[in-house]
Amino acid sequence: MPEHTLSARPAHSRWNSALPPRLTIDSGDTVHFSCLDASGGQVTPATTLETFQQIDRGLVHALTGPVAIHGAAPGDVLQIDILSVAHQGWGWSSIMQGFGFLQQRFADPFFFLWQLAATTSTSLAPATVPLRPFCGVMGVAPAEPGEHRTRPPGVFGGNMDVRELSTGATLYLPVQQPGALFSCGDAHAAQGDGEVCINGIECPSNVTLRFHLHKHTPLAGPLIESPAEQDATGPGWITVASNPDAITAAQDALHRMIDLLIQLWGLSPEHAYILCSVAMKLQISQVVNTPMITVAASLAKSILPPRKLFPTL
Repeated sequence: MPEHTLSARPAHSRWNSALPPRLTIDSGDTVHFSCLDASGGQVTPATTLETFQQIDRGLVHALTGPVAIHGAAPGDVLQIDILSVAHQGWGWSSIMQGFGFLQQRFADPFFFLWQLAATTSTSLAPATVPLRPFCGVMGVAPAEPGEHRTRPPGVFGGNMDVRELSTGATLYLPVQQPGALFSCGDAHAAQGDGEVCINGIECPSNVTLRFHLHKHTPLAGPLIESPAEQDATGPGWITVASNPDAITAAQDALHRMIDLLIQLWGLSPEHAYILCSVAMKLQISQVVNTPMITVAASLAKSILPPRKLFPTL
């Protein structure tokens, strides 16, 4: 299948279905994305706290795209195979006044630079931090017309900050606009669940994605097949939901996991509910993308017979 390359600039930091696509591809094509760090290239390895405080916050979440897929329309599903996400040897994290999960305790600004080896960083001694790069933002253009800030995620994907979206994962998104208009960026070399201080290890990145379009296959929100190395339970199915209320987000993710069990394995609703109660992991992926909280519900593939969401591939 054809392969394409998309440079990091010009980037965009707003969702807007009126943005012209920088690239138009066919289903099955692969795209190599070059992505700026979350600051849009304003932060460098020479940045200090003083210069960090002067960056233009309006450029945050500099995204590479949009990419249009021939034939994509609302009611379709866009499958994104994450073939590779690679950092570029350095990254940064910060504490910013008025942001983060513990704003009252950590009110003073702080800035930290990371040096990154292939798979770990020892910059924050004595800790050795394992690296698993992923894009914090992967999404299609939202259904609502006009310009939208990239901070809140939604059914279209976006700023989900789900760390399972690393190399080897597959993301499924419901198409909201003609062409889908996919963009990605905001890569993190590492991130804990919650992303509590406001940042993971923010870093520029090189990202390779393969796209498949599935016609007339409604999907309620983002769905992930995670790779084997994510945790001790092996590969998993993950439903993702975002809402200003964490309980509502968790309930939405659970509803969608139950629906998946009914659809793919023919379980009754009651059996699916019980299975989730005894085997599902419910985790908060991010708590800092105001006003949205993102919750991921995951179920290990090992507990069920193998199934494919789209058996034709």
